[in-house]
Amino acid sequence: MTPELDEADKTAMMQSARDASAFLKAISHEGRLMILCHLSAGEKSVTELEELLGARQAAVSQQLSRLRLEGLVAPRREGKTIYYRLIDIRAVRILEVVYELFCKGAEDR
Repeated sequence: MTPELDEADKTAMMQSARDASAFLKAISHEGRLMILCHLSAGEKSVTELEELLGARQAAVSQQLSRLRLEGLVAPRREGKTIYYRLIDIRAVRILEVVYELFCKGAEDR
């Protein structure tokens, strides 16, 4: 049997559920997920991401903006070029699981 939770535990659990839900929503868009996958291999410029994704700059920038707002990526400017890197270890861990479940050995399914 599960012990009854007191109000503080229930409140903490609800906040954790909200945080997890916001995190999962942030990565649930396939464009954002692809950006995170590419950034998991290392820092990339916006131009590199455009080429890797085959997407327009406006679309890539919009997705990067959301990822930045959620605290998953951080920018670095070098002259006119903006580079992005993955900064949230939770995203790295989730990407490892997603890779394991959906990418690695996909041809065997």
